[in-house]
Amino acid sequence: MMPLIDAAYAWQLVRDARDAPSGEVFTPVSGLSIASDGTWQAAALCVTDDAAALLNTLLPVARGGPSYVVAQLGQSLDGRIATASGHSYYVTGEASRVHLHRLRALVDAVLIGVGTLEADDPQLTVRHVSGAHPVRVVLEPNARASASRRLFCDDGPPTWHLIGADQTALPGVRTQYLTRSDDGRIDPASVLAALAEHGMGRVLIEGGGQTISGFIAANCVDRLHTVVAPLLIGSGRPGLSLPEIETLHQARRPVCRDYPMGDDRLYDLDLTTEIAPG
Repeated sequence: MMPLIDAAYAWQLVRDARDAPSGEVFTPVSGLSIASDGTWQAAALCVTDDAAALLNTLLPVARGGPSYVVAQLGQSLDGRIATASGHSYYVTGEASRVHLHRLRALVDAVLIGVGTLEADDPQLTVRHVSGAHPVRVVLEPNARASASRRLFCDDGPPTWHLIGADQTALPGVRTQYLTRSDDGRIDPASVLAALAEHGMGRVLIEGGGQTISGFIAANCVDRLHTVVAPLLIGSGRPGLSLPEIETLHQARRPVCRDYPMGDDRLYDLDLTTEIAPG
C-alpha cells in the first residue's frame, strides 16, 4: 500500500518547506520533491485531493524565500469585501478562513491598514491551524487608530504600529516612524524595507482593499490569493481599486490557477509572471 499524504500531513510538509534552504530542491520524505518555486512531484505516494490543493496553493508561498509578499482578499461575486457600513463577517466561508490562517502561519508579519483595524478589530493570530503567530502590523498614515483595539491591548503576539513621523505613538506598542509622501501616504516599498530590517521579510498583506491595492499598484506584491464567495452584496466596499487604464491591452494578466475552497473558489495569481494579451 502506498504511503498516504492527507491534508494534515501536507500542511506539516508545507511548514517544513518554508524553513528549508531556498534555491534548492527539498525532499522531506522519500518520493516527494519540492522545487524552489513550490512545484512538487510525488512518486509512489498517494496524495489526497485536499492535500494536493493545499500543496499547490501554499508551497509557492512557503518556498518564496526570505523576502516574499503575499496578499489575500475575500470578496463576493460582484467584487465587494464588505457592505457600505463595513460589515464583513463573514463574506467567505470557514474553509477560506482556515486558508487565511495558514497564510499567516507561513509569514513573519501580517499587515493591515487602519481602516481594517477600526472596522473589524481583528486578532490576526493563528487560531484555526497549527503554526507560529506572525508579528501583527498596523499601517496608519494618519492618526486615527483607537487605542482600545485588541491588537494594542491584548496579550497576543507583538504588534507594530507604522505611523508618520509627526504622529503620536500609542502606549505599549512597538512604534516605527516612516516618512509620508506629499499625498499623505506611506510608500509600500519603505514599509517592506522597514520590516525586513527587523527580520520580517515574509509579509502577508491582509486588508483592506485600499491597502492591498496600494501595494499591488506599487509592484510590491508577489502573489495574490483572491477567494470569491457565491453571494451578491450589490453595493459596499470594493476589493481592488487600481489606477485607471484606457484599454484592456493595459490590463494585468497574471498567471492564475483556481481551486474550490468549500463553497468558495480560490484564485491564485502569480503577480511576478504575466501572460501577453492575445
